[in-house]
Amino acid sequence: MTILVTGVAGFIGMQVADRLLEDGRAVIGIDNMNDYYAVSLKQDRIAALSERHGKLFTFAELDFADMPALQGALADHPVEAIVHLGAQAGVRYSLVNPHAYVRSNLTGHVNMLELARERRVRHLVYASSSSVYGGNDTLPFRVEDRADHPVSLYAATKRADELMSETYAHLFRVPMTGLRFFTVYGPWGRPDMAMWIFTSKILAGEPIPVFNHGRMQRDFTYIDDIVAGVIACLDNAPPDDGAVKAGGSRTPHRLYNIGNNRPEELMHLIAVLEDACGRKAEMDFQPMQPGDVPATYADISAIARDVGFAPTTGIEVGVPRFVSWYRDYHAIG
Repeated sequence: MTILVTGVAGFIGMQVADRLLEDGRAVIGIDNMNDYYAVSLKQDRIAALSERHGKLFTFAELDFADMPALQGALADHPVEAIVHLGAQAGVRYSLVNPHAYVRSNLTGHVNMLELARERRVRHLVYASSSSVYGGNDTLPFRVEDRADHPVSLYAATKRADELMSETYAHLFRVPMTGLRFFTVYGPWGRPDMAMWIFTSKILAGEPIPVFNHGRMQRDFTYIDDIVAGVIACLDNAPPDDGAVKAGGSRTPHRLYNIGNNRPEELMHLIAVLEDACGRKAEMDFQPMQPGDVPATYADISAIARDVGFAPTTGIEVGVPRFVSWYRDYHAIG
């Protein structure tokens, strides 16, 4: 039996697949390899997985919003479970290319729900986002909080994914877990995220964009902690017992925050990055960007209680690891 990982050429998808493969589980990974950021980075992630794991890993380049292509690629693969991490990511990009989000995050998500229903998989774990909390100013964010005032189209599509998943769990009793990720970073990270942008500019001696004049907090979560949480959830499907689950559902559907549970001031993050890079940052202070929020902070009590999730990596450890990987990947001395 095979575990399907979507978005396998992405940051989190690659690392989840790597851990599953290390555990001896066969993985078929799919990704459309779009050019939202450098395709070469995605190709390098796939190459690393293939080199490390050989025939245990199968890769198919396809768009999961294309149902016939999806079904064709999986025709000969008995899928045991699905880790659906593929999506059109990014808050700011949704302001200029909304149709990419509709295709990937709405049409694509429905296709994965249909696949899970048809195959009767034991569990579908899917990526949501902390952005669903929108302008919520009550911290920390709890899965019980209202999430019906999104401030970006990206957030709206992720909340829609949660609602569609609830419907499928109710109608077809497919066990599902939605994970609201909080600012994930680490080796093999995404070039559109602050950690990568800041590191590249500090090392190049260029000014870094500091939004809301630095008055920002983020629950920065190291990739190894995220991977451990994803796999713990995958191996603990919600029971169909009528009891109330995390997020409020009585169906076999749970919603969890998955974060570090320790928000960091943006200016402190920059100071840690400066130490790791060995040079000071030149800062370009800018106003808050449309669709952004000033603070994120995850209440992780539900996921800690149910699957034992316990992040251990603070930015003082995780940031130097990322900077070291970044230097190696770009051959910077």
